[in-house]
Amino acid sequence: MQSVKLAVSALALAAASATAAAARDNVQVAGSSTVLPYASIVAEAFGENFDFPTPVIESGGSSSGLKRFCEGVGENTIDIANASRAIRDTEVEACAANGVTDIMEVRIGYDGIVFASQKTGPDFTAFEPADWFNALAPKVMVDGELVDNPHTMWSDFNADLPEVEIAAFIPGTKHGTREVFEEKVLAAGCEETGAMEAMIAGGMSEDDAEGACLQVRTDGRSVDIDGDYTETLARIDSNTNGVGVFGLAFYENNTDKLKVATMSGVAPSTDTISTGEYPVSRPLFFYVKKAHIGVIPGLKEYAEFFVSDEIAGPSGPLSNYGLVADPELGDTQQKVADEVTMGESM
Repeated sequence: MQSVKLAVSALALAAASATAAAARDNVQVAGSSTVLPYASIVAEAFGENFDFPTPVIESGGSSSGLKRFCEGVGENTIDIANASRAIRDTEVEACAANGVTDIMEVRIGYDGIVFASQKTGPDFTAFEPADWFNALAPKVMVDGELVDNPHTMWSDFNADLPEVEIAAFIPGTKHGTREVFEEKVLAAGCEETGAMEAMIAGGMSEDDAEGACLQVRTDGRSVDIDGDYTETLARIDSNTNGVGVFGLAFYENNTDKLKVATMSGVAPSTDTISTGEYPVSRPLFFYVKKAHIGVIPGLKEYAEFFVSDEIAGPSGPLSNYGLVADPELGDTQQKVADEVTMGESM
């Protein structure tokens, strides 16, 4: 209890010393574009059902949101960071250096990363991780040798793919989606094609080879999208041959414009993600500044509302937008109720 009092005192001091800060009565959130639609739905419902103002939800990417979250404690800093990946140790350290020491990690459910193209465009219907590695890597395996990527068309390395120019629109490096794409698609494809083994055989350390596997070509065939999924959709709208990386929820809200491919023979859906059958999925989170609870009105109530059965459960509104309910949602609810921070146990 003493630590909570100290944290609140620190909040008061930080707020008083920040000349640009103004007292506020609304929860402020920033971060992942994947979590954005879920958080927006919850914020609107929260404002309608509670005697608190509607929380302000901003996007910008997981890394950007966590950077803002870690800037310090006080009314001039955000209360919650949305993230489509777990917070990194380096970010926890950056938070601590700025006085953000009590962080609550809240897992809201799961999402799948899908590969979609124009509904009336070429037939991109089935992918393997190797296809994306062969399309995007700076160096690939050709006739048993690791060479500069010569591929210009998808059919160059897989005759079952369309004979069209490679035009891939992938999440920028500040997005949590990028990290999952690298780990579960590029890295997996690097191993499948034998490129990683060739890199190590050529004298690279295993760590350097792993890093090289995540690199993408810079000749314009792979385009980083720093904005949210609406920007990716706009690029595909203007490029018949374009293929983009999206969250399942965004795709399901745009099935009139997009068609989705299988990955390793599995179609992405709530069912295949919840069972772990679909290979490219990840947990989604938000992070709460415990020091702000009791100071920013409605903060804890918003967090509890977000993970309630009525909202994040299998029959809640978030499931209608692609969120896969967490089988351990009850444990998460208890952690939020008890204000359990990272490193603590219930």
